[in-house]
Amino acid sequence: MIAELQQAVANYAHALDELNVPELETVLTEDTTWTFTMPGQGLLGPVVGRAAVLDFIRDGHTAQTGKVRHHLSNVVVTTTDATTAEARAYLLQTRNTGERIQTISTGVYTFSLRRSDGEWRIAQLTLALDNAVEDEASSLLRLIFAVWLGRGGVVSRVRRRW
Repeated sequence: MIAELQQAVANYAHALDELNVPELETVLTEDTTWTFTMPGQGLLGPVVGRAAVLDFIRDGHTAQTGKVRHHLSNVVVTTTDATTAEARAYLLQTRNTGERIQTISTGVYTFSLRRSDGEWRIAQLTLALDNAVEDEASSLLRLIFAVWLGRGGVVSRVRRRW
């Protein structure tokens, strides 16, 4: 079971980096919830529901430059029962522009997973970034949230929860 949970987390990271929407749809529950914290910024989110999360991811891909990778390591899994589990993983996020490779953020992911239709899926994702307020990663995340919140249909889904 632990290997299946680790695989779900790895599938998420690969699908996120490649903007593989069909794979993201299979690894996220319909009611998935995402929240983010950044030092000095507090809580951003939640982004509620698979459709809203996919919109958020698409906006992130539009805003980013270069090839971004989410390197997840030190994955620790805690199963709570046969249908729910939690996994924590360190994040090292990099960007390759073709001219240089840089680290753009570090942090800790916490995934709450739920078994559905025989597969482990992410029901809740929390990302606590380690970065300082004025660094590039937190600026980009704030920009993505600003763009994302400016969308008509998506705004109502988020503002009700804030």
